[in-house]
Amino acid sequence: MSDKAIRSSGVRTGQHTVVHMMRHGEVHNPDGILYGRLPGFRLSETGRVQAQTVADSLADHDVAAVFASPLQRAQETATPIAAAHGLEIVTNEDLIESDNVFEGLKVSVGDGALSKPRHWPKLRDPFTPSWGEPYIQLAHRMLGAATTARDAARGHEVVCVSHQLPVYTLRRFLEGQRLWHDPRRRQCSLASVTSLIYDGDALIDIVYSEPAGASDPLITGA
Repeated sequence: MSDKAIRSSGVRTGQHTVVHMMRHGEVHNPDGILYGRLPGFRLSETGRVQAQTVADSLADHDVAAVFASPLQRAQETATPIAAAHGLEIVTNEDLIESDNVFEGLKVSVGDGALSKPRHWPKLRDPFTPSWGEPYIQLAHRMLGAATTARDAARGHEVVCVSHQLPVYTLRRFLEGQRLWHDPRRRQCSLASVTSLIYDGDALIDIVYSEPAGASDPLITGA
């Protein structure tokens, strides 16, 4: 899988349909909490630059539709992409961030919720996981979102702006990998694009790219 920009990634268009599953840009989060589905978390200035950079990289692509999670950071990331193609953003609830019982808390081991014994029972099952939306449920709803996007743009490209864990879980599901994983090793940087390439209904390739550059995976920046 390529880490190059979309322009040179080998993504094929024309007879194929390409669904770009995009993670939103950097979020303004000075307190470093796990914001999850909480309202009011906007893009930082860096995040806005990242969103525009991806929009610029897709400007000459055949983008026929733009879908986004209902959360503010995803909507703001999708805005310049939709504007570049004269499109309205279609909000799809299936693209929303995964649910998490630690939402609103700091989750660092040193001074956050994970260091407090009262929270440890929530970590009893890392395979489901016990602290949030089951991985398999997350994979299925994201697959539904990808299918909806594919069917809306047959023979063209479509962008779906979502969040780190949903995008990465979908990729692992489609690649036949186990869904539980170390979050520190996710290949899903801020404003990265995981492109699903379809020939008809058949998925024939997955291409990963970082048009806005690499960033470290952030548990709080889901």
